[in-house]
Amino acid sequence: MDKIIISCAVTGSIHTPSMSPHLPVTAEDIADQAVAAAEAGAAVLHLHARNPADGRPSQDPALFAAFLPAIRDRSDAIINITTGGGLGMSLDERLAPAKWAAPEIASLNMGSLNFNISGAAARVPQFRHDWERPYLEMTRDFILSNTFAQIERGLTELGALGTRFEYECYDVGHLYNLAHFVDRGLVQPPFFVQAIFGILGGIGADHANLMHMKATADRLFGRDYRLSVLAAGRHQMPFVTMGAILGANVRVGLEDSLYISRGRLATSNAEQVAKIRRILDELSLDVATPDEAREMLQTKGAGNVAF
Repeated sequence: MDKIIISCAVTGSIHTPSMSPHLPVTAEDIADQAVAAAEAGAAVLHLHARNPADGRPSQDPALFAAFLPAIRDRSDAIINITTGGGLGMSLDERLAPAKWAAPEIASLNMGSLNFNISGAAARVPQFRHDWERPYLEMTRDFILSNTFAQIERGLTELGALGTRFEYECYDVGHLYNLAHFVDRGLVQPPFFVQAIFGILGGIGADHANLMHMKATADRLFGRDYRLSVLAAGRHQMPFVTMGAILGANVRVGLEDSLYISRGRLATSNAEQVAKIRRILDELSLDVATPDEAREMLQTKGAGNVAF
């Protein structure tokens, strides 16, 4: 079995500042938490940016420029920049930071879906910022758009920069969408497939679904792909542990869950990374270093980015 790649999704665009005081918002906080996660064992850092004034998700390349060099200088982790951005953004906005930074990896959603996180609003007793409640509640009537034309544009524009992809698959059909682009010769192996469970509108966080997603990916991609697993909220640790047992890579981080255990908020991304690292150690599963992950995913290397 290959070594396990730990990815850490540091802040994301789903959780809002009122949900946890530990969610990083400023450039300094994002950089510090990213570096600490790398020190705890994360080989890949999946990064979003936020407006430091109110924590609103932003794809302004200038905000990424405020923390990417610091992370690069203080760690050797692979930097993975989102193209999902924040909910409701245009494709131009979503692609802008990755086109500016030309990272080793960028995330790429592999299909449109209903993306409903409105239920989170009812669990927050008081919001600190006016944008938070409407941002969550609007998702009752929201489609996260990732058409074939949009996906192709991401593949071609970022692929021309030498960037490889974390193919985010929220349902079984998204695996077939990826296979479509493989058949057309627009993407080359190894495919880093991130199977995502537990978002309302995507595939549910049932263990049988993980087995089904893996079996489907095995059938479609054979030995040409690397599976990674993440699950939202309370499903995070059990699901990624099961994925690792099955030979998959794992993703944790405050983008995916704000908690470290039942009822207890994680104080940092590094705390979650350290926990999954302990679990993997107990299972006698070896964790990949950043350079080992680069070899496994065949990225262009940290010296070939634009920041």
